[in-house]
Amino acid sequence: MEAPEIPEFPQFVHETVTRWSDDDSQGVLNNAVYLTLFEEARHGFSRAAEVLIDGAFPFLLAQTNVRFVAPGRGGESVRVELSTVHVGTRSFRQAYRVRSAEGEIWAEGEAALVCYDPDTMESAEIPADLRDALEAMKG
Repeated sequence: MEAPEIPEFPQFVHETVTRWSDDDSQGVLNNAVYLTLFEEARHGFSRAAEVLIDGAFPFLLAQTNVRFVAPGRGGESVRVELSTVHVGTRSFRQAYRVRSAEGEIWAEGEAALVCYDPDTMESAEIPADLRDALEAMKG
């Protein structure tokens, strides 16, 4: 499996705190927590860009890839860096980097997200306001 391609400079930063209960039995941040951190960054970006529809994402997670770089810890301040790396007609890709408050990289990841129509549960074109926000983020 190839490592995610992460831009050097993030386009959006979401700061949060992991929960002390996020550690697994080995005393490190459980792997599933990273997907939640990515989602929290997506939500922060979507809220800031005002593209949520009735508080919900207009897209679904289709695929993800995470590379764990260093063990994370629960109960710590973290910085989740987000960049949009591709925008298509119905889908887009984003890249993520999770850093400790000290700047240590804990994980890097990428996600493919597909827009959908909740009434038909089928893919749909990216809404214009979301496309504009994603394109602006790509720089």
